Amino acid sequence: MQLLDGKLLSENIKMELAAEVDQIRLKGGKIPHLAAVLVGENPASQVYVSSKIKSCEQVGFKSTLVRRPADIGEAELLDIVYGLNNDPDIDGFIVQLPLPKHISEEKITLAIDHRKDVDGFHPVNFGRMAQGMPAFLPATPFGIMEMLRRHNIETSGKHCVVLGRSNIVGTPMALLLSRKGYPGDCTVTLTHSRTRDLAAEVRRADIVVAAIGIPQFVKADWVRDGAVVIDVGINRIADATRKSGSRLVGDVDFDAVAPKCSHITPVPGGVGLMTVTALLMNTLKACRKEIYG
Repeated sequence: MQLLDGKLLSENIKMELAAEVDQIRLKGGKIPHLAAVLVGENPASQVYVSSKIKSCEQVGFKSTLVRRPADIGEAELLDIVYGLNNDPDIDGFIVQLPLPKHISEEKITLAIDHRKDVDGFHPVNFGRMAQGMPAFLPATPFGIMEMLRRHNIETSGKHCVVLGRSNIVGTPMALLLSRKGYPGDCTVTLTHSRTRDLAAEVRRADIVVAAIGIPQFVKADWVRDGAVVIDVGINRIADATRKSGSRLVGDVDFDAVAPKCSHITPVPGGVGLMTVTALLMNTLKACRKEIYG
């Protein structure tokens, strides 16, 4: 069993990005600039955003954090989005989800200029991705694809089962793995909460992508010997042995499943770190105008 170490891989990619930024600086070019909008005091969102800002500093990007209280009005948040759209120094930006219930996430996402949508959530980018056109890919699927690529994991002709059909992970993951080229050319089954005999579907998989949001949901007897398992889940469960009283686990029962796998991602230290790194990669693409010219 080989561990797909997202920490080590993300550090290697960040070193590559930092070297590219050094070259840009030497040539007097524009330094990539990522902005993040954080609404409210959601603890997980604060951790995610601080990680993104710290990562920008590590690779030499400029970063801007826009913080607003949870009771901000939708119109005011839209004004912030429009301001970032029109700021020529901002190459890409994210509005951290989830948003307070009185704000429409769909309306905010649609308001973001697709040319600065480095999260890859805008329908223009999603549609271009679905048609195999250049696009900003959603950060988590992009990070997973990069992980498969850099570990030279064979995908052509393999059967991949994706658990979860969200627009952020499951659905784009299924699209990307089914596309022509590497990593891709998979036969993909997209499963979800209404799938009959989910365990039987997973047993057929050469590659499993678990993004269903239930702690330790995928059990050892679901996974065939030699499978590649990508665990997207980040769930906090009670653990009296820890000082904090809790610990992070994925959607896969790691201790039981790992011995059966050829490759598996840990939680933490796997896909989550690659998500942040993929966001940086998209920001560099935006700065270079690689997608939209």
